Amino acid sequence: MARRKIIIDTDPGQDDAIAILLALASPEELEVLAITAVAGNVPLALTSRNARVICELAGHTDVPVHEGADRPIRRTLVTAEHVHGKTGLDGADLPDPKMHMAAQPAVEAIIHHVRREPPGTVTLCPLGPLTNIALAFERAPDIVERLAGIVLMGGAYFEVGNVTPAAEFNIYVDPEAADIVMNSGTDITILPLDATHQALITRPWLDELAKVDTPVARAACGWLDFFERYDMEKYGGAGGPLHDPCVIAYLLKPELFEGRHINVEIETLSELTRGMTVADWWGVTDRAPNATFIGKVDAEGFFDLLLERLARL
Repeated sequence: MARRKIIIDTDPGQDDAIAILLALASPEELEVLAITAVAGNVPLALTSRNARVICELAGHTDVPVHEGADRPIRRTLVTAEHVHGKTGLDGADLPDPKMHMAAQPAVEAIIHHVRREPPGTVTLCPLGPLTNIALAFERAPDIVERLAGIVLMGGAYFEVGNVTPAAEFNIYVDPEAADIVMNSGTDITILPLDATHQALITRPWLDELAKVDTPVARAACGWLDFFERYDMEKYGGAGGPLHDPCVIAYLLKPELFEGRHINVEIETLSELTRGMTVADWWGVTDRAPNATFIGKVDAEGFFDLLLERLARL
């Protein structure tokens, strides 16, 4: 597989942290051009800090971290400290980062990298609200056709919402941004809750990760032990779903995933269903397909990949 150039747009978040580590542990397949931080799980000051903490933990201070939007395009910011803790990375006690924030703002960095690289070579990997991506598309529409595509975590269909009865958190926080991205015309792959809820963090898998006994593995175990408690209490399952790493795993091993190319629209007007991903899974409308919506994950293969790559760091 040819090495893919990616930009990770993120709001870390423990599961974002694992996704970033997975990407940094896979240099043969992925070149991380930049990490762009956005407000979401916690406010921007924390997400930009957390991204640098993760890079330092992985020994990759060469990857620039750019600070992005501190609020949605039109809405008041909604955060998720009740899930991720007050820092966003509760569960592991790591020092404040020494690496500096890149001087270039996130939106400018996205535009710069997409324009600099050959057309069709850069994939955007949003793990949080889509604010930075939408602002980049509005400011520089020419970059849309230069992208290889977007692989994002967000939305739901059968599983429906995790923050409201109708909406998944990333889309709910900035539905206007999601609407801009979904209607951009670029190639989009969506890892929704329907897929990520099949990738459950089980106690036996955490025990296997603990045996790796490296600083990265110890931090990851701490994060995931903290993170899974919320969803286990909420859903009553065998473990909490590991959402964001599914994006990176899809890039590394797409054969682990199954989905359909369908039409997906974003609800922006109704307060009752704000941020709902209206996914035409059964093709009951005449709306043209605009995204590949993933419905199945090979959980065993996913966790085997994750364990093998985290052990490299």
